[in-house]
Amino acid sequence: MSATLPRIPAGDSNYKGLHPRHRLIVALDVSTAATAQRIVAALGDSVLTYKVGMQLYTAEGPQVVRDLVASGRRVFLDLKYHDIPNTVGAAVAEAAKLGVSMLTVHSSGGSRMLRAAVESAKACPELIVLAVTVLTSMDDNDLEKIGIQGTVQDTVVRLAGIALGSGCQGVIASAREASALRSKLGEAFAIVTPGIRPAGGSDADQVRVVTPAEAIAAGASHIVVGRPITEAGDPGAEANAILKQISS
Repeated sequence: MSATLPRIPAGDSNYKGLHPRHRLIVALDVSTAATAQRIVAALGDSVLTYKVGMQLYTAEGPQVVRDLVASGRRVFLDLKYHDIPNTVGAAVAEAAKLGVSMLTVHSSGGSRMLRAAVESAKACPELIVLAVTVLTSMDDNDLEKIGIQGTVQDTVVRLAGIALGSGCQGVIASAREASALRSKLGEAFAIVTPGIRPAGGSDADQVRVVTPAEAIAAGASHIVVGRPITEAGDPGAEANAILKQISS
């Protein structure tokens, strides 16, 4: 399988021309490599990019990433690095060696940490560093409880500005904030949106959710979809249905 996940470099807004298959990222939020492999096989050529997060990576380690990359898939490594700059920089350097295409760091780690991540990622020119803004499971009340003043939208825009100013090529944010991000910060960065649920589906533990089509219309460059696809009776059919939604 041959796949290319186009990078979105600064000054380029070509995400608008991305093929739907380049926009869809399927989250392999499962506990075993065998389960992940069955999902990938069921999806075939419909999906090019897979998210490997904390659950699968903790269970199976880096080999699951190596296997996906070797099979021609692109990997979005979603480990949300958040530590001192030296530690995060070293972790990103190791992720780059695995051949991942995207990875996440927490924007709240601050500019020095973000710059350390970006600097380490330069070893792999195609690697996109994405900064997590506010988790899609949180709302205004949650922010208030942990001492953050202002709305979710205000916080997302502020943290995204710090991340982009530190060299990150994109952010993780709900599509509910995507329009504000585009309006205030421009077009030349990726917005990867989790919390995607097809119309009529369950929100589960997510709070700020939207449909696939709504996310793209709001300005998202990529969407991350997990359980609605991976737990479907026919994952391939569900993925193709979502591709049709974001095509239109």
